[in-house]
Amino acid sequence: MTPITAIWPGRPDPRGATWDGEGVNFALFSEHAERVELCFFDEGGRRELQCIDVRERTDQVWHCYLPEARPGMLYGYRVHGPYRPSEGHRFNLHKLLLDPYAKQIGGALRWSDAQFGYTLGHKREDLSYDRRDSARGMPKCKVVDPAFTWGDDRRPDVPWHEMVIYELHVRGYTMQHPDIPPPLRGTYAALATAPVIDYLKRLGVTTLELMPVHAFVDDRRLVERGLRNYWGYNTIGFFAPDERYSSSGKLGEFKTMVRTLHSAGFEVILDVVYNHTAEGNQLGPTLAFRGIDNRSYYRLQPDDARFYTDYTGTGNTLNMQHPRVLQLLMDSLRYWVTEMHVDGFRFDLASALARELHEVDRLGAFFDILRQDPVLTTVKLIAEPWDLGEGGYQVGNFPSGWAEWNDKYRDTMRAYWKGDGGLIGEFSRRLTGSSDLYGRNGRLPHASINFITAHDGFTLDDLVSYNDKQDNRDGSNHNLSWNCGVEGRTDDPAIKALRARQKRNMLATLLLSQGVPMLVAGDEIGRTQNGNNNAYCQDSPLSWLDWNLDDDRRKLLDFVRRMVQVRRTHPVFRRRYFFQGRPLHGGDVKDVVWLEPDGSEMTTEEWNQDFARCLGVYLAGNALNEVDARGRPVADDDFVVLFNAHHDAVPFMLPRYGDGRWLALVDTARDDGLAPDGAFEPGSVYPLEGRSLALLIRTPNIT
Repeated sequence: MTPITAIWPGRPDPRGATWDGEGVNFALFSEHAERVELCFFDEGGRRELQCIDVRERTDQVWHCYLPEARPGMLYGYRVHGPYRPSEGHRFNLHKLLLDPYAKQIGGALRWSDAQFGYTLGHKREDLSYDRRDSARGMPKCKVVDPAFTWGDDRRPDVPWHEMVIYELHVRGYTMQHPDIPPPLRGTYAALATAPVIDYLKRLGVTTLELMPVHAFVDDRRLVERGLRNYWGYNTIGFFAPDERYSSSGKLGEFKTMVRTLHSAGFEVILDVVYNHTAEGNQLGPTLAFRGIDNRSYYRLQPDDARFYTDYTGTGNTLNMQHPRVLQLLMDSLRYWVTEMHVDGFRFDLASALARELHEVDRLGAFFDILRQDPVLTTVKLIAEPWDLGEGGYQVGNFPSGWAEWNDKYRDTMRAYWKGDGGLIGEFSRRLTGSSDLYGRNGRLPHASINFITAHDGFTLDDLVSYNDKQDNRDGSNHNLSWNCGVEGRTDDPAIKALRARQKRNMLATLLLSQGVPMLVAGDEIGRTQNGNNNAYCQDSPLSWLDWNLDDDRRKLLDFVRRMVQVRRTHPVFRRRYFFQGRPLHGGDVKDVVWLEPDGSEMTTEEWNQDFARCLGVYLAGNALNEVDARGRPVADDDFVVLFNAHHDAVPFMLPRYGDGRWLALVDTARDDGLAPDGAFEPGSVYPLEGRSLALLIRTPNIT
């Protein structure tokens, strides 16, 4: 690199390193800094070539313009200021710091004691100033040229009620895919290949929810054990796609992936971690925010600023009370929408973002800003509606415009299908969209993101194979799982058949429920983690998808495809509005009727029976009370769904409502999930097997 000789004042906005075609503007916020140095490095990022004093300061933003700087240059900051932890200040000029607005971060973090801004004394709280230089082992920020040809790319804008979400890990999804070239496996480019897109189309999902792709850090304690922070919930850069998932090392690879997926009709939602950073607690490393302005970026204990307020279980919480931190998050969100063209976000531990003071405040500044933002109000916003602090569990309490991961749905469906009693009332509420949670404040069924499994916890296959977690201490003990008689793998054909049936039961229930279903990548092909319910640090075949399918796994995949198709074909399973429980359009049949096995409507007394595990629901397709995009009434067929979590068969009398006979479409008691041939007269008995689900459609045309 030729030494920089021209240093112009530049501008405080925008933050970060901004190439304008002639030079680069650099801008860094630090309220309490006394001096800021901008440092450049050689192509390998190992040798520091030049440090420039950033002398201009406007509204607490340090800035300069370098007409000789170019895209591709590697840089970082050294920020001077007081080292007084008791006052919340942890400046250390010996620590190279990442730019919070860096659009690309290259190179691996090579852990050493030099990344820590302190040296431990005899007492754990005795943290003296550390003078070791960290630059050699630090990743470096890279100046980028944002130019990209988007062509006619446009957002798919899948209506909420038509969505089927598919949660996947960029690396794990394709690492073992036999039809993807080895150099591309585990990368953004791999997700844009024809084999992946063809598979996703045939599966029928609409929306990909990518586990964290923001630049993240592998914890030192994991690296020293030969592990890594595989899931990526350890963010250090809110603008930069993690380079480990790039086959080319170029920013355009992520954009190409998005453009290709959009062209195929898929939405792209990012799982984002704005509640904390990878710098951890008071004993954590100094990588970026802590060294730039610790007191501004983090929530500190009011009675002792050495310590952090931790609502996330990771050691720190970003300070949503500070306007510049709010600005950072909003700028990041807008960047991913406007520059990277993503379609929405799932917010990890979203309750932490709502804490104006200690209490969760659903009308906090973060939500106020989001609700009025002209860019962000047009994309999908999904909350993980809890954190680890007191009062953080907020399922059902997020503002209008937000959807939420509904863990009440997860727990109810798991418990019901493993045979717990006294759940049919709760089961019915969750199946019909959880109006008790979302209807009270004017929200719609799509506010409920329904799931049986997620990345965190047992896979679906393990949910029916293990009573207890295996080989890990971190995961939850409250799994509501059932091993069907034997713990772990077995060759017993009866147990294997029961496990397969239980998987079909839960997948069918998920895809026939009101709300937005979320599938976890691999559940449709029987992925297992061998009983590990928290494989966050396992970057290995344990976490990667195995694409070598045997007959049983292929049958499960075919079943899921068929259930997704049923959902997408029939609007009665993806209503825009909640059921009313009364006749509509002048008819004499309610839009939904809950049925006893004798064909009668459930009574209040029957809802409260602890032993009840079998029930049915009649869905009136001609009572949707909805219109399509052109204002035309939407109608559908009538359906009956029968549920039996009891171990014995239950003869179920079919309803007599309307004309025509009942044709069975799905029966999870059969190993392919297909129903037996034949139609059933109204008032006749359907042979509902133990631990099974059956779906029947009314058809007047059967002869």
